[in-house]
Amino acid sequence: MAYVITQNCCKDASCVPVCPVDCIRPGNRSADFTGTEMLYIDPATCIDCGACMEECPVGAIYFEDDLPAQLKPFREINARYFEDHPLEPEAEITDWSRPPVKPGALRVAIVGAGPAACYAATELARVGGVEVDIFDRLPTPFGLIRAGVAPDHQRTKSVVDVFRPAFTRTGFEWHLNIEVGRELSHADLLAHHHAVIYAVGASLSRDLGIPGERLPGHHAAADFIGWYNGHPDHTGHEFDLSSERAVIIGNGNVALDVARILLASPEDLARTDIADHSLKLLAQSNIREVVILGRRTPADSAFSVGEFLALGYLPGIEVVVDSDDLVVCPVNNC
Repeated sequence: MAYVITQNCCKDASCVPVCPVDCIRPGNRSADFTGTEMLYIDPATCIDCGACMEECPVGAIYFEDDLPAQLKPFREINARYFEDHPLEPEAEITDWSRPPVKPGALRVAIVGAGPAACYAATELARVGGVEVDIFDRLPTPFGLIRAGVAPDHQRTKSVVDVFRPAFTRTGFEWHLNIEVGRELSHADLLAHHHAVIYAVGASLSRDLGIPGERLPGHHAAADFIGWYNGHPDHTGHEFDLSSERAVIIGNGNVALDVARILLASPEDLARTDIADHSLKLLAQSNIREVVILGRRTPADSAFSVGEFLALGYLPGIEVVVDSDDLVVCPVNNC
């Protein structure tokens, strides 16, 4: 028996170092998982200790016999990975040294309160003797965790539990609803801190420079996602959902999130933390078909396996892949 990982990596990858038999891949003990979309547990090596499941901050790991019906495909997905990537010992990382920090000597300001800022604060908390102040222009913390993750992905949002120890320690303070550059300047921060970390993201979507992007009915994904997640900058947007077909350009996880929200039933959405104004409009939506356009073939799509499988779990939804470059075969015969 073995444990199974059922969603793309939360980037914390805290399950890897606690595994006593080192059977989680891909990864290394330097904790550099920035390029990893999915982790896998080798069923032949796993000793069923459950350490990874207890450590996982988003509840993505299950004992294989306890997998819900909709997640059972991940048992084969985990096993298949190791058929193509036989388990070999990871290179041992021996340099764990950190620059010496004199206790009580360092005060750091972090501008932004999203995932990057929270991870930075967590790392600083491990040093000891460091005071951290987080500043954000919004009245609530967590940035894209709150306003970018789809409302029906509550387990993914629970990654905030990873940060809880850092946020409850002495020497940490939140300063929300304060915009650096307006209420406070960079000089103000430096007058009271030894260092300033800017962990802010883009507040506006980038123009693509393609014909038609200014036509009515065209919207940036960030605007739609911010709207249904209740981001203060996007609550005033208006979207026309009166037609029966919507087209999404791009085939990454964000595209599938938008498609799933457009096609989900109002009853299912009501059980999430979706913004009330969005739920009201989506309940009146006439959209019955979503077309996802990608410049790459399905084999080169940017979405993760978990996001794609989630579309198939929507009741009454048929997923059609239109491509001449796709080889379809039973899982056990590929």
